[in-house]
Amino acid sequence: MKKSQQRKVGVLLHISSLPDGTLGEHALRFVDFLSEIGASVWQTLPLNMPHGDGSPYQCLSAHAGNPAFINMQKLGENLEKNGLISTADAQLYDTKLHDTDSNAEYRQQLLEKAFTALSENVDSSEYIAYRKFCRKHSSWLKDFSLFLVLRKRFDQASWNNWPEAYKKRDAKTLNLLRKQHTAEIGLIQFTQFVFFEQWSALKQYANNKNIAMFGDIPIFVAFDSADVWANPNLFKLNKRYNMTVVAGVPPDYFSATGQRWGNPHYNWSAMKNHGFKWWIQRMATQNRMFDMVRIDHFRGLQAAWEIPASEATAMNGVWRLAPGYALLWAIKKHFKKMCLVAEDLGVITDEVNALRHHYNLPGMKILQFAFGGGDDNLYLPNNIEPNSVVYTGTHDNDTSLGWYLSLEEHAKHHLHAVLNNHEPAMPAALIDMALATNADLVIIPMQDILALDSTSRMNTPGTLGGNWVWKFDWQQLTPRLKQAFADSISKFGRANGIH
Repeated sequence: MKKSQQRKVGVLLHISSLPDGTLGEHALRFVDFLSEIGASVWQTLPLNMPHGDGSPYQCLSAHAGNPAFINMQKLGENLEKNGLISTADAQLYDTKLHDTDSNAEYRQQLLEKAFTALSENVDSSEYIAYRKFCRKHSSWLKDFSLFLVLRKRFDQASWNNWPEAYKKRDAKTLNLLRKQHTAEIGLIQFTQFVFFEQWSALKQYANNKNIAMFGDIPIFVAFDSADVWANPNLFKLNKRYNMTVVAGVPPDYFSATGQRWGNPHYNWSAMKNHGFKWWIQRMATQNRMFDMVRIDHFRGLQAAWEIPASEATAMNGVWRLAPGYALLWAIKKHFKKMCLVAEDLGVITDEVNALRHHYNLPGMKILQFAFGGGDDNLYLPNNIEPNSVVYTGTHDNDTSLGWYLSLEEHAKHHLHAVLNNHEPAMPAALIDMALATNADLVIIPMQDILALDSTSRMNTPGTLGGNWVWKFDWQQLTPRLKQAFADSISKFGRANGIH
């Protein structure tokens, strides 16, 4: 990181974890909170449209935003301001939680009403902006809208199970589909327009308060996605468009049998022959949305764990080399000012470190991984280099309080020795430890600021159910907790504007 970016702090909170889970007033209030305490960064998880399990790391598109994040009240106010609906209609677009089927149906009805109003006013500035958006994002938006139409037609079946003409993208068949579903396609594209308009407004609000928006992209995409359907040649698929190998990681800290993610592997030779065009387009979307981007599972850009599709676990696999140097060179060439962060956790080799250092990318350090071993542990505070992003824990970890309460005694004694305190106030002591490191940037999960236990954990890798649903309430952010965090930020020289 550049000198102007040093000694900063941010907070990790996904949009779904806001009280209403949308890009509305609570999101603006969260930006205000960050500004008030002296924070400089808001980190989210991927903002894309998830499958039914809600995981932001398995999405229907590498580009499309999650419609559940759209704030209906803001949509109504915008339509009223542009003279497209009445004040009475605008009042229908109220803010509700979007985590139930009834609210999802309600949101869809209002979006349809909004699109109808827009379509009847083709000379309005809003309609012109919508059409401009569609043209600007046509490289992915056309395929994505067709993909959703077909998923609905075939009862949400994976695209490789569609009839041959649709699965193999017969041009005549798809052209007919576009003509038959013009309105439905338009509504899907309008929904994306609304999402990106609201995100852009939130980002501008944050940037105006010197808050950088920090995004996150999974290195792999979901097999059942518009990306793989539209570009099967860029992935390792057989002649029937099925996967023969899938992605994951071998046994590690999180799982004795590894993690079988099930994502398709890239056909890197085909991607390289296309000048990494697919990746450049993907990063262009991220570059518009964020000031910083974390590449999840960065080590996969050097070599990725390839598991036979027939295997039920990730235990049996091989490491396959990836053209990380060439890919990152292409990304850096197109986006010279793009700030990338490498999620370099797990099995990290000298080759992975060399790739990261070659492009001077900050790596991640997790304090929950620091204790119970030797003094050479890379995550110990004294071993952390400045070009790092330090976390107490991430979305895949337990909350720091939950972690501490379940910590084995030898690791707990080690932690106490490093703190020089055998009765530390947790998780405040771990937060201060992170802030005191040499790292240029420290990110603290919102759960740790609120001193929450394991019941507020965001995700437990390798498990199904109960993940990605945590939300906070403003009442949990007591004046005492807010002031304590602000004081720590100032104490360790990380307040916004201090370098």
